[in-house]
Amino acid sequence: MTIRDALDAAVPALTAAGCSTPRLDAELLIADALGADRAVIHASPDRAITGAQARLAGEHVRRRVAREPVAYIVGRRGFRRIEVLVDSRVLIPRPETELLVEVALELPAGARVHDVGTGSGAVALALLDERPDLLVSASDASAAAAEVARANAARLGLALEVSVEPGMPAGRFDLVLANLPYVREDEWNGLAPEIRRYEPREALVSGVDGLDAIRGLCAAAPAGTRLALEHAPAQAAALRALLDDARTHRDLAGRERVTVGRAD
Repeated sequence: MTIRDALDAAVPALTAAGCSTPRLDAELLIADALGADRAVIHASPDRAITGAQARLAGEHVRRRVAREPVAYIVGRRGFRRIEVLVDSRVLIPRPETELLVEVALELPAGARVHDVGTGSGAVALALLDERPDLLVSASDASAAAAEVARANAARLGLALEVSVEPGMPAGRFDLVLANLPYVREDEWNGLAPEIRRYEPREALVSGVDGLDAIRGLCAAAPAGTRLALEHAPAQAAALRALLDDARTHRDLAGRERVTVGRAD
């Protein structure tokens, strides 16, 4: 079997399963099975693959046909300049969440930053990678998620302290970052199978209007604490009403995505 043969089998199967990017998914899964960069798929389509590689590629494709996310299958996801390990204990980092990092990049040297609900640690670790002069810490209510974040910090060689906390820990911070759950309860059944079947519901859904966790953080934060909160575009006005001196930043698609303000 060659790489081309594997692709010719995988792409129709992924298309029939309803995957939105079947060719890209097939290339990523096959490249992972080969232990190679995706570039080899294009550079050497007639390269022979071993039986073990073909079996692993086939298993990858079967999992994707069941709509398991590619990131969980290969066990990693790129985020800004870093790559983090991910599994079903944590959400898969999204491109729009990079805006939280961009907001924090404006801080002066030595500023104290805390990432609440860190999950895989992607936001805190990307910030440490780009601004090692900042004092960055992180927390998550899930002990399992905190384990993933610590593993990623060790793998990347970044000194990130990760605690298990139900909300914001005690202390004074120049900026608190948070990508907390913000999906409304009535939205859950309409989400893609990749999300509903595999990603942790507790890290996504937060009450009738999706703002329970965000309201809890705003209420718990000491008055004057500067917060940067990711949210759904339709929630931007509600977020500005929760904070003093609030300003909303737009993501690359032009949608209101991160609101920055002070706890009152």
